[in-house]
Amino acid sequence: MGTERVQKVCVIGASGKLGQYLVRHALDRGYEVVGVCRERSVPKLAALADRITLVPGPTNDPEVIRRAVAGCDAVLTVLVPWGVQQYASGTAQAVLDHARPGARLVFSCGWHISRDGRDTYTRTFRAGLRIAALLGRLLRYVEIDDQVEACRRVFASGTRWTVVRGSTLEEGESQGLPVWSRHVGDPVLASDRTRRVDFALFMVEALADDSLIQEAPAIVGCRTPSALAHA
Repeated sequence: MGTERVQKVCVIGASGKLGQYLVRHALDRGYEVVGVCRERSVPKLAALADRITLVPGPTNDPEVIRRAVAGCDAVLTVLVPWGVQQYASGTAQAVLDHARPGARLVFSCGWHISRDGRDTYTRTFRAGLRIAALLGRLLRYVEIDDQVEACRRVFASGTRWTVVRGSTLEEGESQGLPVWSRHVGDPVLASDRTRRVDFALFMVEALADDSLIQEAPAIVGCRTPSALAHA
């Protein structure tokens, strides 16, 4: 199945800030949209409820994902490392197991994910990541290492995946499609800022870009100083 035939898209994690942008971008392109979110988050999608099909439930529940992705040509997945119960890796595995053969799969994660070990990070970035991982475990709030495991499983799969690695996110009007590099440390990424709405835009645009299949692009806003300097 070529990406030009994508008609029905499942958005996993549809109620979050990034997920809602994904839903809106997908609807703007005329896709039929199925959204998955936890039951308690369903009210966040009230403004879109009459335009999408909602499947409430935990995104790491294989049965929930199986029902949601049935008949979908593509799946957009927000990999959120909630709690200490392998939430991100469970979500990724459920998508890999139940998406239809040949489906286009696009996942979100942070810059800390490295596919080939050739990314370079500042001392500040590495220190901040260690602190966030430690506090997340102590508070049982997030499990950053589990997002690493989730992406490892995606990279090892034979599916038509893209893992979009986002820089520091901010709110604001869209600036347009972000620019990307294969490796963090590329000077074009130095500004380390992307509008959340444009992170979602990049993910949705990836559905129609076969050059991004089995790539892990690290992105930055197209109007940031570093992007403009290397345009």
